[in-house]
Amino acid sequence: MHAKTDSEVTSLAPSSPTRSPRRPVYYVQSPSRDSHDGEKTTTSFHSTPVLSPMGRFSGSLKPGSRKVLPNESSSRGAHRKGHKQWKECDVIEEEGLLEDGEREKGLPRRCYFLAFVLGFFILFSMFSLILWGASRPQKPKITMKSIKFEQFKIQAGSDFTGVSTDMITMNSTVKMIYRNTGTFFGVHVASTPLDLSYSQINIASGTMKKFYQSRKSQRSVTVMVMGNKVPLYGSGASLSSSTGTTSLPVSLKLSFVVRSRAYVLGKLVKPKFYKKIECDITFDPKKLNVPISLKKSCTYD
Repeated sequence: MHAKTDSEVTSLAPSSPTRSPRRPVYYVQSPSRDSHDGEKTTTSFHSTPVLSPMGRFSGSLKPGSRKVLPNESSSRGAHRKGHKQWKECDVIEEEGLLEDGEREKGLPRRCYFLAFVLGFFILFSMFSLILWGASRPQKPKITMKSIKFEQFKIQAGSDFTGVSTDMITMNSTVKMIYRNTGTFFGVHVASTPLDLSYSQINIASGTMKKFYQSRKSQRSVTVMVMGNKVPLYGSGASLSSSTGTTSLPVSLKLSFVVRSRAYVLGKLVKPKFYKKIECDITFDPKKLNVPISLKKSCTYD
């Protein structure tokens, strides 16, 4: 026989009130197979009516069997069902924990590369700003030394249109000291043309060669400033003379801009420094080929 329900594991009631009451019959339920892992249990019961010494029938007792009351069988089945449900809940909970663990581990892996790149750019930007800020106060220093006039000649002539006018020809040499104050970077140096003017007329010009100046170093820079037959028009009336040169001092102005560029971190951090220099010069015909000091004659902006 298969497993009995609770209704089957009960004593038999009398079939008829007129007949003598039947002796109660008891059944003993004996499990034929129980699973040891607690997950699957299949139980079959064998019932054999046996007459007790009191004239009653009882289930035959097999080895390993005992009498089971109706209430005990129902509680036993409920306990097995509950144990099975708890086992299934434990399995589901463990699977959920595994999935949560994998999800937690998977999120940093997907975002690791993005976080690394973002962090690298933030750190690199901060480092670049620090270098840029540290390099700004370390501006190059330029000191004008002297100018020497080798030739200063005025003669009559005509411009390219044929208009007669006085024309000036001159040669001069300008000297200066360039010093790079940077402690951790060199600079590339260039400048605009050095213009020498008289009464707002550019009478001579010179170009400084580009160069590179290493950190914490300096050099002497020499520039030739020359002009050849530059028309003076009405401005040269006071300068002309029969000797071909002026006999009076001549006020001149020298102006140019020095551009310095440092490559602190390649081409990413490259601070630029500009220095505008203007010098007021007085040419004395008696001091031809004599250097004229410019230490107190120049302004730096």
